[in-house]
Amino acid sequence: MFSSFSMSVFEGLAVAFILIVGAVILLVLVLGIIDRTQTEDAIRRNYPVVGRFRYLFSALGEFFRQYFFAMDREELPFNRAQRDWVKHTADGGSSTLAFGSTRNLSIPGTPIFTNAAFPPLDNQFASTEKLVIGPNTRVPYEAKSIFNLSGMSYGAISKPAVQALSKGCAAAGIWMNTGEGGLSPYHLEGDCDIVFQMGTAKFGVRDADGALDDEKLRKVAETPQVKMIEIKLAQGAKPGKGGILPAAKISAEIAEIRGLPKGQDGISPNRHAEVDDWDDLLDFIAHVREVSGLPTGIKTVLGSEAAMAEFFDVIVARGVESAPDFITLDGGEGGTGAAPMPLMDLVGVSIREALPLVTALRNERGLKDRIRVVASGKLVNPGDIAWALCAGADFVTSARGFMFSLGCIQALKCNKNTCPTGITTHDPRFQKGLVPAEKWEHVAAYAKGIVKEVETIAHSVGVPEPRKMRRDHVRIVQPDGTSTPLSVLYPS
Repeated sequence: MFSSFSMSVFEGLAVAFILIVGAVILLVLVLGIIDRTQTEDAIRRNYPVVGRFRYLFSALGEFFRQYFFAMDREELPFNRAQRDWVKHTADGGSSTLAFGSTRNLSIPGTPIFTNAAFPPLDNQFASTEKLVIGPNTRVPYEAKSIFNLSGMSYGAISKPAVQALSKGCAAAGIWMNTGEGGLSPYHLEGDCDIVFQMGTAKFGVRDADGALDDEKLRKVAETPQVKMIEIKLAQGAKPGKGGILPAAKISAEIAEIRGLPKGQDGISPNRHAEVDDWDDLLDFIAHVREVSGLPTGIKTVLGSEAAMAEFFDVIVARGVESAPDFITLDGGEGGTGAAPMPLMDLVGVSIREALPLVTALRNERGLKDRIRVVASGKLVNPGDIAWALCAGADFVTSARGFMFSLGCIQALKCNKNTCPTGITTHDPRFQKGLVPAEKWEHVAAYAKGIVKEVETIAHSVGVPEPRKMRRDHVRIVQPDGTSTPLSVLYPS
């Protein structure tokens, strides 16, 4: 009986195996015929079936390089060492390391901070002070932190991501920039300070024709959490190009918040229609500031040093009261969820060059105390923030650093609605992996960790407050391996 049973099982498995093999052979034959007869792809036409593996391996290449082949400090846009530091800090881990730095300190552009011969004692530890933005506006803003959240729209990122960021920002005492997608209820849930970003499409404050609606702007400004208005002229990943939100990511709710019809891409104009020159821009800033009563600034990317110098000269000629209350300066290496490759790769000056140039132009014209400068663009670790303060920034903002604190794995799927961590998708299947009640603590820990480490650097170089760091407190490694003070490279 046992022998008969065994034979039956064996025969069944043999039949199943034959059927599976037959199905595989049939599938290969069908795919081979399809590949050989199609005319769009030369590789598949010349190498039927086998040619398909090229695309599979290309798609998986990013994954294998990231986890198995790339060294800790050689990936782009962010290497493993940078991402791991953010994750470790966001998880509340210790900042201490063992055995020595893994960073190659001979790479050109590396910042080296100059420790003081006689630094302050431990009980004289450097601490961050509050700084007022827009002191002459009806409602000035007293910003508590040097490090804050850069613009990420609801729509570009998911509801649970916005909720976690809002609560985490409140816990850390930092501001949250809405991005150009309008003010959603989820931005307000955590009760953090809000910077409302007005993009070229004026989402959330636009009329039926896409022009600024003063009444809607006034209503936004009356929201207690909203502290400043940022007029977006350009961002680093796509200077000269408006924002892009694919229709697949525009739900009925997002369309309503933005003032868009559902089912079409949300594409912003490449610039504000009201602004043709620097005088127009200053008029527009003055109008927004008068309507809102809030500190009002701009976000832009340096393209020409001469153009920025002209802007400051126009301000001086018109009077310092005409100046924006702040300038958010994004670098050409800045990120986004969707942008044309030529703009992302080739347009816009890097923040490493732009920031010292712009702050020098500002200072030369006596506008240092009038215009606050906010630095942005791939600044995610303490050394980045400390360098920016040395270069003249008053504040630093980051978007991708906070995405890493939420659990971003740099899957590079931000524009496809398939983000595996639930941060940049509106697919409930993926969103369920991001739990705001858990992640907000990581957001707060990351922000607090950054500030603490920057204060440590400030203490080491011998100043009592991070913003008191100057250009001679940091040296930049040159191609020959030596380092030169930033104050020599970019005198201010």
